[in-house]
Amino acid sequence: MQTMARRTFKGGVHPADGKSLTQEAFIHRLRPTGDLVYPMQQHIGKPAKPIVAVGDRVLARQKIAEADGFMSVPIYASVSGTVKAIEPRMTVSGNRVLSVVIENDGQYEEAPKLPVLEPGTDAAWKEMLLSRIAEAGIVGMGGACFPTHVKLAPKEPDQIDYVLVNGAECEPYITGDYRRMLEDPEGILEGLHIIMTLFPNAKGIIGIEDNKPEAVRELTEAAKDYADISVRSVKTKYPQGGERTLIYALTGRKINSDMLPLDARCIVCNVDTVYEIYRAVIKGRPLTKRVITVTGDAIAEPGNFLVPLGMNHREVVEAAGGFSEVPEKIISGGPMMGTAMLALDVPVEKGSSCLLCVKKDVVSTATQTQCINCGRCVQVCPGRVLPTRLAKAARNHDEETFIKLNGMECCECGCCSYICPAKLDLTQTIKSMRKDILGRRKK
Repeated sequence: MQTMARRTFKGGVHPADGKSLTQEAFIHRLRPTGDLVYPMQQHIGKPAKPIVAVGDRVLARQKIAEADGFMSVPIYASVSGTVKAIEPRMTVSGNRVLSVVIENDGQYEEAPKLPVLEPGTDAAWKEMLLSRIAEAGIVGMGGACFPTHVKLAPKEPDQIDYVLVNGAECEPYITGDYRRMLEDPEGILEGLHIIMTLFPNAKGIIGIEDNKPEAVRELTEAAKDYADISVRSVKTKYPQGGERTLIYALTGRKINSDMLPLDARCIVCNVDTVYEIYRAVIKGRPLTKRVITVTGDAIAEPGNFLVPLGMNHREVVEAAGGFSEVPEKIISGGPMMGTAMLALDVPVEKGSSCLLCVKKDVVSTATQTQCINCGRCVQVCPGRVLPTRLAKAARNHDEETFIKLNGMECCECGCCSYICPAKLDLTQTIKSMRKDILGRRKK
């Protein structure tokens, strides 16, 4: 067995984390007042299919769209009300996606819960568990939005050695997972225990960056009753929470872009994903809400909020006291890997984790200069590639050179762009080329 004491990875950066704005803010539950919009594409795979019609009255926790095949998950209403429209609506990505629009009636009447499952270990239980995770609409809550029931159904479950829970939350400003670990440690542990019933030979490890000692203490105490689950502190460094980097830090095993965590005999889940599995199995509740950090120097009262899916981002900002100053940039997600938003009037989705509003857009106002060949981008790259050469190949549309220089090993973390003294848009350029190549490969 390889060493378990690495605790970190090669490369990485230490950006100002901005977490002090919200790390002490308890999760506050929100109730929307306006219409709610539910895009059918909130996960990797085929979009869900609406099963309601305009004019139908629906209840909170009622299924409004069903999965369209194995690589798909259903969507549930988070409020009661009337289906107002089924039409394309703008999403966080800037794309127009077929969506179910519900006029909120403010009554919040709820549909019956899903039947509570009694945990077991036999084949029938495992089939029932995977079916429940799929039926509850659970996807990767860390941002990837990969259907969780697919991830938890490898061909050889006996070969899995570790189920890793990503509690690193290395992206600056975001503190939702941190608050979840402090406020609901028992739910996280129970969710991980449920997952481990699928993998008889696996041990569970929760990895948390060492800048979160309170979370380490809370989960370590809660894990005392679980013989096969441990909590490990990893070094604080971005992007410690990346799948490849976390696997290496916790197990010493390496994977590349052509491999999956399964190739390292690992399963990796986000903290909130594990918690939602607990809620679905033990509480009988489908995924209808998620924790979002609303933060930045342009927010009057930064905080963490449990937000119903489909709620308008503008309402979420209002719940945080509104803007203290008109922001120059609004980002869905963190500053390193988030997406700049074209508009605020878009719905909260399953992959939404943060709304970052900043007074000054330092990226767009930065002046790019010539590369000085300092090598800093190479030093910080966790993928161990040559960002400047890859960016040059991408700008020249030189796919052969890009692949030869291992461009597909880039994890798009943004470390190279962050550290570059010339302010070159390295990550964006490389990401564009990778997207083109992956698109052609899929065809």
